[in-house]
Amino acid sequence: MRPTALIAEDEPLLAQALAAELAKAWPELEVIALAGDGRSAVREALARLPQVLFFDIRMPGLDGLGAATELADSWPTDEAPMPQLVFVTAYDEYAARAFEAQAIDYVLKPVQADRLRKTVARLQQALAAQAPAEAPAANA
Repeated sequence: MRPTALIAEDEPLLAQALAAELAKAWPELEVIALAGDGRSAVREALARLPQVLFFDIRMPGLDGLGAATELADSWPTDEAPMPQLVFVTAYDEYAARAFEAQAIDYVLKPVQADRLRKTVARLQQALAAQAPAEAPAANA
């Protein structure tokens, strides 16, 4: 099964650029949804249950940090593990808050390919670590 991701970014060109960079860095990853704001991101994530979330921090309405908190409170853990969260933003002053929100990584815009590859490696390790815990349930 291919890993899945949702990108929440209020600037469509940046969302498309991140999706294109991810396709190069992690060809197996399937970006299953793009959301333009935090509320849409929460709605799409709960409907599609992606394994990875790439959230911009500053978005209209509900920001990325608020969306992450809302997802943590309402995620159906009996259906899927909580997704790995990466914040992608131009504002480095949010780094500490991103990690407090349980982010696995934090990437500054504009996204650099070498930095994104490091994030992808970290995500792949985290998803691989989740896989053994999920295997017995799949055989039940």
